Amino acid sequence: MEEVHVGTRADAREEPRLSVRGLSKSYGNGDDAVNVIADLTFDVAMGEIVSIVGPSGVGKTTLLKCLTGLQPLTSGAALIDGRLIDGPPEEMALVFQEYTRSLMPWLTVRKNVLLPLRHLRLPKPELQRRIDEAIAAVGLEHATEKYPWQLSGGMQQRVAIARALAYRPEVLVMDEPFASVDAQTRFELEDLCLTIRDQFNMTILVVTHDIDEAVYLSDRIVVLGKKPAVVTRLLDVDLPGPRSQIRTRSLPHFADMRTEVLSLIQEGKTSQ
Repeated sequence: MEEVHVGTRADAREEPRLSVRGLSKSYGNGDDAVNVIADLTFDVAMGEIVSIVGPSGVGKTTLLKCLTGLQPLTSGAALIDGRLIDGPPEEMALVFQEYTRSLMPWLTVRKNVLLPLRHLRLPKPELQRRIDEAIAAVGLEHATEKYPWQLSGGMQQRVAIARALAYRPEVLVMDEPFASVDAQTRFELEDLCLTIRDQFNMTILVVTHDIDEAVYLSDRIVVLGKKPAVVTRLLDVDLPGPRSQIRTRSLPHFADMRTEVLSLIQEGKTSQ
């Protein structure tokens, strides 16, 4: 498979793009309150890809909703470029796992990609340029006039990613984005993620259950565990670049990191 460049991003960590400070989230009030997340603190640097992993039900998606302004925090703070997140930030775009629900089946690929741009009131040439560039970035130039139901699952997810790219976010947040596709397509979409990070100079935050995916994609991994969820470990992924599905995954250090992450997740599960 094609090698994909990935930078170390170490020099970018002085000024985080995203900051999480003592974030807690509960549902309900009083004695009936259910504490889901407790006192999370971590940063995501400009240009980093950071994965969030942990046992099922630990609160990964809840955390993502808090970071994207879709749910209010109970306490603590989440910031983007030093500014408090108290609603969906304009600098963010979100890609969901259920791409079949997010795409409009009656609209073509091009019109689906256009959807989030309509309220921006861009000049028509700029609008078309963004759409063309986003579609080209995900390799769907040949499918612009097709409808989602005419595309494979992997191609539909590429449309969802293109729609996010056309919005030109500074931060791309992805919730289990490749969980519903086959293994080969998953590898291709992982490499696409690395490519668009470099092409568009994006910061990417990924929630995933797939440990191999987290290790392959990430500059750093946030491991959640216990209940309510806490950060049990922040891991630097010091795999060399450019990354390749075959060469990178065959490295002894890749296997070592995968084992370490799995062990941490298992420990977090037993402590729940």
